[in-house]
Amino acid sequence: MSHLIAPSILSADFAHLASAIEMLNKSAADRIHVDIMDGVFVPNISFGFPILKAIKKLASKPLDVHLMIIQPERYITQFKDAGADTLIVHIEACPHLHNTLQAIKQEGMRAGIAINPHTAIHALDAIIEEIEQLLIMSVNPGFGGQELIAHTYRKIELARQLIDKNKAKAIIGIDGGVDLNNATKLIATGADLLVSGSSIFKSTNPARTIAQLKAL
Repeated sequence: MSHLIAPSILSADFAHLASAIEMLNKSAADRIHVDIMDGVFVPNISFGFPILKAIKKLASKPLDVHLMIIQPERYITQFKDAGADTLIVHIEACPHLHNTLQAIKQEGMRAGIAINPHTAIHALDAIIEEIEQLLIMSVNPGFGGQELIAHTYRKIELARQLIDKNKAKAIIGIDGGVDLNNATKLIATGADLLVSGSSIFKSTNPARTIAQLKAL
């Protein structure tokens, strides 16, 4: 499988959101990554259902919705209705993770788990077969523009071993600090999907940067 690119819309200029999504629709991007932050689970607040619905109306690419919120199980149906194609919850925020994943699937969405930099891969031993996507946070979540944490490469290797051992179908996504300088190594180490925000939207030609990431 060729690696997937999911630009993070959080890094776009929200004064020109429609133009940013039109660019992504025409680009080599495979998905659009949407970060939802509540100011509690992470020290930042992004946006909620009205903005997500607006993005969905404009987007022709699937939406990967990444919930950096507490008690995400409260809003599963609302996120489906707002346009999420994949719903990604943090293992650190879900005391009843299996139930949450089942509820996501029952709504017809792909189920994903995100893990923070300090969370060990073996925490996924009992649940890896239940998900379509594992999102490894390669920075501490909450803010864009951070540098990728070097231990991420080892976590990718361990995640690949766990997936292969269990014959699981989950793809491995990397979120945080992804750019043209490290993308090749991330893919070679085992990443299937790259989430990139600042390095795309702060570049002089975002569509070309997406194409370059896709072509690696």
